[in-house]
Amino acid sequence: MEAVTIKEFYKDVFGGCCPVIDDFLDENNSNDIGHFNVFDIKDLYKSCTAKPTMPYNRRTYYKISLIQGKNKVEYADKVIDIDEYAILFATPKIPYKYTPLDNNQSGHFCVFTKEFITKSNSGLIVDDIPIFNSNSDFIYQITEEQAKEFEHTFDKMHSEIGSDYTFKYDLLRNYVIELIHYGQKLKPIVASKNNQNAASRISTLFIELIERQFPIESPTQILQLRTAKDYADMLQVHVNHLNKVLKDMTGKTTTEIISSRIIQEAKVLLRQTSWNISEIAYSLGFEEVAHFSNFFKKQTATSPLNFRDKLFEIYK
Repeated sequence: MEAVTIKEFYKDVFGGCCPVIDDFLDENNSNDIGHFNVFDIKDLYKSCTAKPTMPYNRRTYYKISLIQGKNKVEYADKVIDIDEYAILFATPKIPYKYTPLDNNQSGHFCVFTKEFITKSNSGLIVDDIPIFNSNSDFIYQITEEQAKEFEHTFDKMHSEIGSDYTFKYDLLRNYVIELIHYGQKLKPIVASKNNQNAASRISTLFIELIERQFPIESPTQILQLRTAKDYADMLQVHVNHLNKVLKDMTGKTTTEIISSRIIQEAKVLLRQTSWNISEIAYSLGFEEVAHFSNFFKKQTATSPLNFRDKLFEIYK
């Protein structure tokens, strides 16, 4: 899957039907502060002819949403139905699908990158925040009174982002942290399980997680997810459950699918790059070249060096 710019992401989410997006982004992207933006959901519905949705895709940033209206959120083997008020803390670690169920939508959401938070003088790292942990529940049921508290902070964001104050992004960063602290005090919504669609959804998300790591484009790009447990943790399911789902859906185990995809990429790198074997091994997550060579030979019955030499002989 190709990486997308934040502007392309917005146009994908809103069907390219909201011209106001360009105005927001043109100003914000000119600031060397990481990316931050805040939106009013009701205003977006007025501007759009299609309902905004949040499809499965490659998101590389964070999102906090104050939601009012009927919506459905799907992730891993969970389905969450939102009838009134909820607050959602989305992280790149957890792929999910967000679908409005009617046109009576209101609330706010802000999006920001990791760099936006780390520019804080406190040195805060967004991945260290409990609510953005991959094992955290990220959707919270709230009362109307709590929704008003969150809305007050979002109102301050809307007011500040349009101001000429030199240090407005420092204030906006504080407002984001304020929302995070509110959220960490809340109780999560209990998710219902839809067994009929859960297996398909887990399988789809698993493949999405694999493919978002490829292609490997430089020797410094290192594969982050290599084991079945790595993927199970990201999907918030037990590793045995993930293995059963994939075995039922594909006839292969989790480890077999992962190994097959790594071998596929290894062959591409051996065939199409001039990187040495050590660089390829490192980029694919192997700390020792010998481990990579043994892995490659077990999967292909030949060593990486012999595989490359045979290609050289063919094209010589």
